[in-house]
Amino acid sequence: MRPLRRKPKTLTEEPSLRDVSPAGGAGGALADGREPTTRSEKSTVYSGSGAPATTDEQAELVAAAASAPSAVDAETLRRAREIAGRLAVPRPRRDRTARRGRGEVASVPYRGGSDDIDLDRTLEQLTEHPVPEDEDIVVRERVTTTRSVVLLVDLSGSMRGERVRTAAATVGALAAELTRDNLAVIAFWSDAAVLAHLGQRVPPERLVEAMLAIPARGLTNVAFPLQVARRELARVPARDARVLLLSDCVHNAGPDPRTFAARLPRLDILLDTTGEQDPELAHDLAKLGRGRLRQVHTYRDVAPALSDIFAS
Repeated sequence: MRPLRRKPKTLTEEPSLRDVSPAGGAGGALADGREPTTRSEKSTVYSGSGAPATTDEQAELVAAAASAPSAVDAETLRRAREIAGRLAVPRPRRDRTARRGRGEVASVPYRGGSDDIDLDRTLEQLTEHPVPEDEDIVVRERVTTTRSVVLLVDLSGSMRGERVRTAAATVGALAAELTRDNLAVIAFWSDAAVLAHLGQRVPPERLVEAMLAIPARGLTNVAFPLQVARRELARVPARDARVLLLSDCVHNAGPDPRTFAARLPRLDILLDTTGEQDPELAHDLAKLGRGRLRQVHTYRDVAPALSDIFAS
């Protein structure tokens, strides 16, 4: 692989992950049991050359304490509803590898299970294949067509202002659209915070609240959330799993994220182009993650970009 566009700082300590999801609560303890350090402290880091350096940006995780409903940014919620209203995310395709025994009732080829024959579909098959095979018999079975989606949202210092609103609105819109799927949401900067785990049903408004409660600051460590996403998807079949990264991809802290992108079942990129950005790294991540790269300049670009990404 070609060298990264910029040399990221090497952190002297492992990044911290905080669980502020409904399961983890919004208490003060980090995932490893430590208490968050004060924001006034400085974190020692190392430049790409190995020389020591310091940064005023604190590598900490803040509590995403729930706000009162009236405190939620009304404009962000309006944008989330607009994005959701324009989304056209198709359901996952049913195919021979779909898991059976639970989920929605579907007409599928016979494989020695159900005896509930779909006569109309079977007769259609027999007109084309007078000498039928087993799979020409169509039966009704319950088939699971649930996706597992991990949404990684950049809340580093470069994502302040309108970028944060677009990111939060995207989270709210996807949470509203993917109610029949499993959605995990992870916010990140040099560290990360889990806002929702796979299988948790967190209301879209609450996710937006949690996003807006975390101030955008710090360095951008794209590698860390990719590692967290892989752990989140560890028990999910690859065919049902995908990761979506919303970021400017200005990776300036931590190891090369491309190594971790290649280990994911699929990685799609929503590249925010409203300010500084790294399209070369975004392209590499999408290619290695066998996904798509789509650019968003305003919140109005989000719905068509997401619809295109989920169309494949």
